[in-house]
Amino acid sequence: MNPTKKLHDLGQSLWLDNITRDMLNNGTLKRYIDELSVTGLTSNPTIFENAIKNSAMYDQDVALKAPASQSGEAVFFELALADLTRAADLFKAVHERTDGVDGFVSLEVSPLLAHDTDSTLKAALDLHKRAGKPNLFIKIPGTPEGLPAIEEAIFAGVPVNVTLLFSREQYLAAADAYLRGVERRIAKGLNPAVASVASVFISRWDVAVAKEVPAELVNKLGIAIGERTYKAYRDLLDSPRFQRVANVGGRAQRLLWASTGTKDPKASDILYVKDLASPFTVNTMPEGTLKAFGDHGEVGQPLAADGGDCEKVLAAFAKAGVDVDALAKRLQDEGAASFVKSWNDLMERIDSKRGAMRKAG
Repeated sequence: MNPTKKLHDLGQSLWLDNITRDMLNNGTLKRYIDELSVTGLTSNPTIFENAIKNSAMYDQDVALKAPASQSGEAVFFELALADLTRAADLFKAVHERTDGVDGFVSLEVSPLLAHDTDSTLKAALDLHKRAGKPNLFIKIPGTPEGLPAIEEAIFAGVPVNVTLLFSREQYLAAADAYLRGVERRIAKGLNPAVASVASVFISRWDVAVAKEVPAELVNKLGIAIGERTYKAYRDLLDSPRFQRVANVGGRAQRLLWASTGTKDPKASDILYVKDLASPFTVNTMPEGTLKAFGDHGEVGQPLAADGGDCEKVLAAFAKAGVDVDALAKRLQDEGAASFVKSWNDLMERIDSKRGAMRKAG
């Protein structure tokens, strides 16, 4: 049996962390669905910037939207919605078969709004309405300013992919915002079954400390953070608060492992897939990681619900001088700044292509 099928049968959803118009047109995404058990995908500004840069397939649309009166941001969302709604249709069967648990695609609000609650909420509502697809998540960062927008979006019935989470504490804050939104829907007599995932970034932890810790701790921090967060997730699912919500039809906000491509060339290219195997979670993988796991992946024991030896490992990092709480905040801040840079690069790419197309007539 294909390793990706084994992982899927364990109970983990495999999502692709990529989208291009080429893979939609040439059948690559459909093949990943059929052959590698892919049941959803995520996108971000970097992914779209690379797609537009490396393909001529967007040129005609960019040319048609070249009037200077239309902003680069408006052009981008038209392009992104065109691709993502097509992808959403490919996952429609999965979404229906799982009764809305799986089969999602994700579109991010402008990262320039990461610290603006009101504007984030307004953008989320607008994009969800424009997409018109029940299986499209709106990505909202789990920053302190993003948390109220997450609660309000869930209360409004908008499915949310909470992004830029790095620690157990940040995950729990996002989960609390989600549950508050659901509980408010219950109090108003509204359907509480609004889908959400909470995306915890893994590999950036190991990149951040690679040169600061002993060799025996290299590439072990991300997994330990994942294990600690998974314990919090399982504890929340067992809590009276969630069970009261579930008893009247509420859904769990699934835990999603993000940033699971191996950055260290000396480490296994399937490190963060093999070691984060866990039921009722999602692993969203870069294309290279997905193909690598399909080729030579291994599915071992799933994560322990009690976190395994994560606290022992984290204690070793503390002894080595790593302040996990401070680093989590730094990583979230750096992640938000990185998304802004990618967004600005994307706007420049669109403007450059629009200018080139106008000159070409």
